[in-house]
Amino acid sequence: MSDEKTTHFGYQDVPEAEKAGMVHGVFSRVASKYDVMNDLMSLGIHRVWKDAMMDWLAPRSGQRLLDVAGGTGDVAFRFLKRAPGATAVVCDLTEPMLIEGRKRAEAEKLAESLDWVVGDAMALPFPDASFDVYTISFGIRNVTRIADALTEAYRVLRPGGRLMVLEFSRIPNDLMQKAYDLYSFNVIPAMGQVVAGDRASYQYLVESIRKFPDQETFAAMIRDAGFGQVKYRNMTMGIAALHSGWKL
Repeated sequence: MSDEKTTHFGYQDVPEAEKAGMVHGVFSRVASKYDVMNDLMSLGIHRVWKDAMMDWLAPRSGQRLLDVAGGTGDVAFRFLKRAPGATAVVCDLTEPMLIEGRKRAEAEKLAESLDWVVGDAMALPFPDASFDVYTISFGIRNVTRIADALTEAYRVLRPGGRLMVLEFSRIPNDLMQKAYDLYSFNVIPAMGQVVAGDRASYQYLVESIRKFPDQETFAAMIRDAGFGQVKYRNMTMGIAALHSGWKL
C-alpha cells in the first residue's frame, strides 16, 4: 500500500506532488481567454466583487501589495489605481497568465509600480515581513495545501499587515445552491468548450469550487494560520465570499 499523500483535483484524487503541475496545465491552456471567460461565467459580476474587495481593503499610498495567483493583474491594477504611490507584485505559478497580464493596457501605465513574478503560493520567493497587504482572488482553492499558503501569507506580511481572500463559496439557501449547481455544471464547461476550446479545464474549475471549504471552515483555517480579527462577507448571496484577517 502506498504512503503517498493524495489531494483532490476537482473530483479526482491525485498524488499531492502532481496537483500543482495539473493546475499549471489548466491555467496555461486557458490564459488567453481567462478574462473573457470570467466576464461570461459571472455575467461580469466578478468585477463588482473585486471592487467590493478594494472598498473593504481601502488601499493607501505607500503600501506594498502582494497579489498571489494574481494572473492577469485584475486586483493589482485596481489596488494601484486607488492608491497612487503604492507598489504591487503579481505572483503566479503560471507564466502564460503573467504574460497575458503584461499585455493589458493598464500594465504599461502602471509599469513602474508593478512587478510580475513566477512563484508558488506554498513557498513564496520573498523575505519575511516584506508586504503590507496580501490578496488572493479565486486562487487559493487551486493550491495543493491551503494551510501552507495561509502560513506563507502570514510570513511575508509585516506586523499590522492585512490578508484578503476572494473565493467562491457556499450559498446558505439549499434551493438556490441547487439552481447554481445546475448552471455551473451544465453551462460553464460548455461555455469553456465554445470560447476557450477547453471543456475539461472548466469542468475542473467548477468541481474545485465544490471542494473548497465553506465560509466558517475557511475562516477557522485563517485563524489557525495566526491571523486575528478574521471576518468574512458574502458576495451575491454567498456565491463568493470575501475573507479578511490581520497579522497583529
